Amino acid sequence: MKAFVFPGQGAQFTGMGKDLYENNQTAKELFEKANDILGFSITSIMFEGDADELKQTRVTQPAVFLHSVIRAICLGDEFQPDMVGGHSLGEFSALVAAGALDFEDGLKLVYARAQAMQKACEAAPGTMAAIIGLPDETVEEVCNEITSQGNGVVVPANYNCPGQLVISGNVDAVNAACEKLKEAGAKRALVLPVGGAFHSPLMKPAKDELQTAIEATEFHTPRCPIYQNVDGKAHTDAADIKQNLIAQLTSSVRWTQEVNNMLEAGAVDFTECGPGKALQGMIAKIAKGIEGVSITGIS
Repeated sequence: MKAFVFPGQGAQFTGMGKDLYENNQTAKELFEKANDILGFSITSIMFEGDADELKQTRVTQPAVFLHSVIRAICLGDEFQPDMVGGHSLGEFSALVAAGALDFEDGLKLVYARAQAMQKACEAAPGTMAAIIGLPDETVEEVCNEITSQGNGVVVPANYNCPGQLVISGNVDAVNAACEKLKEAGAKRALVLPVGGAFHSPLMKPAKDELQTAIEATEFHTPRCPIYQNVDGKAHTDAADIKQNLIAQLTSSVRWTQEVNNMLEAGAVDFTECGPGKALQGMIAKIAKGIEGVSITGIS
């Protein structure tokens, strides 16, 4: 069975999507439509902007979304997934590719999400850190311990693959957790160059703002099951998909669980659709030891 997966924020690079724009008429029309919807030339930033401009959340999220979705659309009949999933922002790409959201509605929601998250980051500064080489349970215990002390919040944010869990929260709490996790034997506890505490309670203002936009948007039954971040499980009911998408901003991205559930459902062919190769690396670690699994990318 075939699974198509879609990357999140961090996969961007200058020049992304330019070949598609120049060599595919459908892609060109969709990119131009996106410029009109957004009210600024995101293609200029994607194709020719500098790295600092491209990494702004309000630009990064729609840019990665556009690259991923337009790439999937341009596959035409080759895009025949038995299931789809996306990492954080990538869940929106997966929903559009699978027909649960229209292209225009998906882009508007992603842009609303990006703007809401940017505001939340400015209102409550936070950070994230990658913890390498510890069991998930140890990371969870330390996060609970630090948070219970009342000096800020730190939570597991991204369950990326075995031995790699990203934590998120207030700066002091994340730093304190990193020190304790190093003492507990972490190979690395690396604070990430991000602008905020994504997938933590600090994103609640963004969640509340995005909820209004999601509830006002029409969702459809997807052409195949979509595995969602909040529980890692397959969903096809439009109402359930909406609620899971609303919860996503303040919930953990359970990517390890999601991929394991895809494997259990029979996925043997994984294709990362969009910029970068981050998901391919994660899936390879999750599926380690399972024979016959193919992992590729289309960028």
